[in-house]
Amino acid sequence: MLDLTLQNAPILRPEGWSDAPLSISGGFIGSGGGKAVDLSGFEVLPGIVDAHGDGFERHMAPRRGALRERASGVQACAAELAACGITTAALAQFWSWEGGMRGPEFAREVFAAVTEVAPTVTVDLRLQLRLETHFLDGFAGAAEAVERWGISYVVFNDHLPHQRLAEGRKPPRLTGQALKSGRSPEAHLALMMGLHERGDEVPAALDGLCARLTERGVTMGSHDDRTAGGRAAWRARGAQVSEFPETVEAAQAAREAGDFIVLGAPNVVRGASHAGNVSALELVGMGLCDALASDYHYPAPARAAWRCVELGLLEEVEAWRLVSEGPAKLLGLTDRGRIEDGLRADLIIREQASRRIVATIAGGVVAYMSGEVAGRFIG
Repeated sequence: MLDLTLQNAPILRPEGWSDAPLSISGGFIGSGGGKAVDLSGFEVLPGIVDAHGDGFERHMAPRRGALRERASGVQACAAELAACGITTAALAQFWSWEGGMRGPEFAREVFAAVTEVAPTVTVDLRLQLRLETHFLDGFAGAAEAVERWGISYVVFNDHLPHQRLAEGRKPPRLTGQALKSGRSPEAHLALMMGLHERGDEVPAALDGLCARLTERGVTMGSHDDRTAGGRAAWRARGAQVSEFPETVEAAQAAREAGDFIVLGAPNVVRGASHAGNVSALELVGMGLCDALASDYHYPAPARAAWRCVELGLLEEVEAWRLVSEGPAKLLGLTDRGRIEDGLRADLIIREQASRRIVATIAGGVVAYMSGEVAGRFIG
């Protein structure tokens, strides 16, 4: 672990930028005071905490059936996370009737690989299970997976095209989705129809499962909330996180009830939802955001925080809090997310002129370092 003092660089602390030196020792901030490192031309910020990201999929399965070296995929993912300034990451894995990379079999492989690799990498890798609400036959297996792999965060999704199914029409992109699942289009459609027709059983089944997860202390959230009533129903089950609400109504309902609101960083960078929902920028501007998550693109959180500053929506301290302290609180991690004495030494070093992340320190250990800054530490 590093034992040093960072000097001559602005430090982003909770109260704002500070020119005071920053000491690191034993994996924590504010102790030690070993070797002095001159960081003139650079600045230091809290490490990014990513509450929801599935960018790991490209490492775990770059092509269907082409590679099954899951452990090496997790290692590559950890390296990418560090290069993007992410020091803690919740890897969001589906547990769904959709099959393929979203099915239970693949999920078990992911959970096992992450559990195996996590102790060997510097970035703190955590698991999120994304459960499809109508996958009733998968509920028992999901609860078993939560217990087996110590999963502390479960989010509920519903990707069934209910209106189309109710009207007896084929959903869009049926053939492509069926191929990904390993089924014929006919079999895939029959499966969706069967799940849709069991809709009356879903609420009670969710009530029971959520009660079980609550007893285990699992953080729960709903995904793609559209209405205040829908958010209230999830809250009643103990799901106090609203991930990627699709409307202002749902986000406002979450805020008024004190729920956590997670928005997609790529949406902020792009300035609009790719699915035509409410813009995350609009919600941030309304104060309806507690955390920005990578969603599917790990470079996005750092860029999104700065985008909020560029557009005048937030001051930099507030903007960076959305990718550090906010998501840390959501995940129940009180030992990180801000630069304060006694907390984990999770830090990123950014080049002032370009705002490029040049080094990441996770738990007092170098996770990533590139370019001129490396010479400052070695020299």
